[in-house]
Amino acid sequence: MTFPKSLLVATCFLAFACAEKAPEIDYTNWSHYGGPEDGSRYSALTQINKENVSQLEVAWTYHTGDATERSQIQCQPIVVNGLLYASTPKLNVFALDAATGEEVWRFDPFQILGGENSWAGTNRGVSYWEEGEDKRILFTAGNWLMAVNALTGEPILSFGDQGKVDLRKDLDTDLEDFLIVSNSPGVVFEDKLILGMRLSEGLDAAPGHIRAYHIKTGKRDWIFHTIPQEGHAGYETWDSKHIRQIGGANNWAGMTVDYTRGIVFVPTGSATYDFWGGYRTGDNLYANSLLALDARTGKRIWHFQAIHHDVWDRDFPANPNLIRIQKNGKWIDAVAQISKQGYTYVFDRESGEPIWPIIETPVTQSVMPGEVSSKTQPIPSLPEPFMNMVFEEKDILNLTPDWENDIRNQLSNAIIGDTWAPPHPEKPIVLFPGMDGGGEWGGASFDHETQTMYINANQIPWLISMTPNASFDNVGLSIYSNYCSNCHGLDRKGNPPALPSLLGLKDKYTADSLDQLLRKGRGAMPAFSHISAEERGILIDYLLGKADAGDKKELEAESSKLYPRYYMKGYQRLTTQEGIYGSNPPWGLLTAIDMNTGLKKWQIPLGSIDSLKTMGFENTGIENYGGPVATAGGVLFIAATKDEKIRAFDKETGKLLWEAQLPAAGHATPAVYQINGKQFLVIACGGGKGTKSGDAYVAFALPDNLIRP
Repeated sequence: MTFPKSLLVATCFLAFACAEKAPEIDYTNWSHYGGPEDGSRYSALTQINKENVSQLEVAWTYHTGDATERSQIQCQPIVVNGLLYASTPKLNVFALDAATGEEVWRFDPFQILGGENSWAGTNRGVSYWEEGEDKRILFTAGNWLMAVNALTGEPILSFGDQGKVDLRKDLDTDLEDFLIVSNSPGVVFEDKLILGMRLSEGLDAAPGHIRAYHIKTGKRDWIFHTIPQEGHAGYETWDSKHIRQIGGANNWAGMTVDYTRGIVFVPTGSATYDFWGGYRTGDNLYANSLLALDARTGKRIWHFQAIHHDVWDRDFPANPNLIRIQKNGKWIDAVAQISKQGYTYVFDRESGEPIWPIIETPVTQSVMPGEVSSKTQPIPSLPEPFMNMVFEEKDILNLTPDWENDIRNQLSNAIIGDTWAPPHPEKPIVLFPGMDGGGEWGGASFDHETQTMYINANQIPWLISMTPNASFDNVGLSIYSNYCSNCHGLDRKGNPPALPSLLGLKDKYTADSLDQLLRKGRGAMPAFSHISAEERGILIDYLLGKADAGDKKELEAESSKLYPRYYMKGYQRLTTQEGIYGSNPPWGLLTAIDMNTGLKKWQIPLGSIDSLKTMGFENTGIENYGGPVATAGGVLFIAATKDEKIRAFDKETGKLLWEAQLPAAGHATPAVYQINGKQFLVIACGGGKGTKSGDAYVAFALPDNLIRP
């Protein structure tokens, strides 16, 4: 990275001024995504502590009443002025009395948007802004950004177009017909809401540019092009012939703002197509990067790219943590970014210099036709990885001989033992960590009292298999491959129960009802209203098994559209026929890292599987989604696990202090706050991800007789 001399001088002065004195942040506040304004998932509250946490009991439960099959609630509530703000499975936004759980107001965005059953994705939280008496909640539903009155829930019709802003517009593109949702809340800085997007995984994806919107008007304030335009820095790292047809490089995981410095830290994901990059030769800046942008203008201050020319879908999965650590006797204000690949990357907030060396390391090269992979990848020397970094033969599941034989048979032709093995045209590769990490969207918690970072992770192998594009023989199959196969597989068998089979649809749907499903979406399945009617018609024919489903047919209206030469056959965990993960446990981990040294303090399995416990297999851990919260009371809270429990651990040792059964899995991050002298712990229990769906927010607190006045 190079910087103008004036910027370096300003940076050095600011670093000297801020290095010794930490900014004043109220760590009892839970008004932002991630809790306090720095998003650290840390609470300075101490009423609930190691000595009394085992006495927690349910204080109140709020049922949203709108859970559906395979619905989820990934929302982490925020609390402002005694009101708790969150969302329901169908993306209604609501306010509760944070002390009692009594509903104050509830707003259904489809009152304005129309289409009650339209797909709008998941929602991980909302944003709060105020100026005098003007108090607003900002949130997204589908491709719409909306604003409501924080006290009444009434839509603010002066915002955007009658209370809504279409995120498909103002992307500086020729097209506007994209699949766009925004599942993580934007961050508020002064009068701006800075927002990212979730996009399609195919070559139909929008570019993932970062935008700031004026909170009063809804008008776009600034834009940062994550796929650079001609003449801009980074443009040379792409194939100029196809760059305008490439999408992704988006922020779907959330952001974090350093309010003292006016810097917004933005992690980005991979560019499309995820697993074959023949149309995007080069390193592909600013995909898979941590961006430091001027929050007022959107100008780039510095960047770091963690994956060059990604072919593994190694998105940065969570908003970064602002941390303050000691190194060589000096305090450093740093930013730490966890990753799917099990590494944590740590930088000086202002200069972008790594706190510990990051080494460009030679990696295996691709043999996929048309692919040119990066010769090196950047690997941090510290902090220590928060999980195993390679899946080898010794790691193959061996709890029973039958399970071991099953997995070995599946791996008979697979490439294993190479973390950086790129997709192969003939053999499956074992991707480890898997598609969901490693680290995932729940993010990490940073304890400002002890400079400790807490990270939950999945330690599960996945398989990536590639197949040539069939477009020259069957356009229906090619369209299906482009839009549907990543989730449901090229064989259409899916991965039930989370990803249903698409075989036998002709017994369940007519052409009209399937067209309606494709246009509106359902549950975790997005709407495909953005694709042309011609493509959708051919796809319907293919799914319903009609003999001429695009067979040797050309798409006249889509003749200039790019299709990958190779497709990934479908998201596939490596599991036995019984659904047991294909590696030896633990499969879920919780890790504490001393960020002053970069060394692990402790690591434990997270979660359990009852059926395996009855067989004598303890401490297996389990797949988990959602983040931890550390507190000054010495307690680390986390739900996240598929076993539908919430737990409290001793943050210094990892010892289990308390656990409680939830009505459904808490695939979310808890909120910790205090009202009228009483501390609460609230978790969204929405289930999903292969577990039963739920509709509850559950609050825990100490019995009144244990609370000191």
